Amino acid sequence: MVVSVTTAQQFEPQPKSKVERLMNLVICLLSTRQYLSAEQIRGSVAGYESSKSDEAFNRMFERDKNELRDLGIPLETGRTSGWSSVDGYRINRDAYELPDIDLDRDEAAAVALAAALWDSPEMTANSQGALMKLRAAGVQLEAEAVDPIRPAPPRGLGSESVLGSVLAAINDGRPIHFDHRPGRAQPYVERTLEPWGVVTHGGRWYLVGHDRDRNAPRTFRLSRIGGAVRPFGDAGSVQVPAEVNLRELVAAAVTRGDTGRPLAVATLWIAEGRGGGLRRMANSERAETRGARAGTVVDVDIWSMEAMTRQVLAGGPDVVVLEPEELRDNVVEALTAMAGGAR
Repeated sequence: MVVSVTTAQQFEPQPKSKVERLMNLVICLLSTRQYLSAEQIRGSVAGYESSKSDEAFNRMFERDKNELRDLGIPLETGRTSGWSSVDGYRINRDAYELPDIDLDRDEAAAVALAAALWDSPEMTANSQGALMKLRAAGVQLEAEAVDPIRPAPPRGLGSESVLGSVLAAINDGRPIHFDHRPGRAQPYVERTLEPWGVVTHGGRWYLVGHDRDRNAPRTFRLSRIGGAVRPFGDAGSVQVPAEVNLRELVAAAVTRGDTGRPLAVATLWIAEGRGGGLRRMANSERAETRGARAGTVVDVDIWSMEAMTRQVLAGGPDVVVLEPEELRDNVVEALTAMAGGAR
C-alpha cells in the first residue's frame, strides 16, 4: 500500500477546531440512546465553549447539524419519553454503523494506520471528557462508548510521531534529517532524504526517497528511525519524479518482488576456507588472490538486498563485495555505523 498525502489537498481544508468539534459531536450523539438537548450538548462537547453567547452557539450548532446531515450521518430529533420536555438530538446507531466489511491486507493496513493517527491523546481526552459529563448528568451511555477498545499500533509502523512528521514533510515537499539504523544491533546514523512517500510491504512500513548522501533512491524501514524527524529547507523544494514507482523501489530493496527472478547478482571475493554458506549459494567461482590472501571470486543471486547485506557483514574481513554498487554501499554504510558506535 502506498500512502498518498496529495489526495487530501483536493478538498478544501477545514480548521482543525471545527473538525475536532464535529468528531466530538458525533462521539457524543452515538454514545447514548437518549435524545440530548442543545444545552446538554453545549456543556458536554469540546469545541462549543468558544461560543461567546447563546446566539453564537445556536448558529454554530445549526451549521454543525446541517454538515452532519450533508455527510449522510443519520441525525435524529425527538424527545425521550418521561425524561425531557424539550427536543433533543441523537444519532441512530443502527443506521450509522456499517455492515461487515471484508478487507484485503493493504486495505486493513490503511484502516490500522488511520486508527493509529486518530488515536491521539488530545482526541481521547476530549471524547472521554464529554462522556464523563454526560454520565454525571444521568445520561445512560452505551458500554462501548464508556470503555472504548483502543486499536493496537500497526505492525512494523514504529513511532506514530515519526510517521506524522514524515507525512507532513512529504505533503509540504521538504527534505528531512533523521537518525536511522540498518539493524537492531547497529547504532543510529543521521541521514538526509528528499522524501517521496511511505509504502507497506510484507506487513512493514518503508520510507522511500532520494538519499542526498548516496545521491540515489533509498528505502528506510520506519520502525528503525529513532528520535525526531527534522524537516528543513523551503516547502515545495522536493518533487517526486513522475517515472518513480515506489512499490517497485521497495520490492527491489527488500525482496524478489513478484517476478520470480533474483534482483541482481553479487560478485564477491571470499577468503580461502571461509564463507561456506555463500560458497554453497554460488552460481560460479574462480580462484583469485587479493594481497597475500588466497581466495575465490563467486557470483551469488541476490533475492533480498537486506539479507545479502547481513550475510556479507557476517563474513567480516573474509568477504569483499566487488559488485553491485548498491550492495557495496550498504555494507560500507553498516560498517561505518558499527565503527562509530564502538567509539
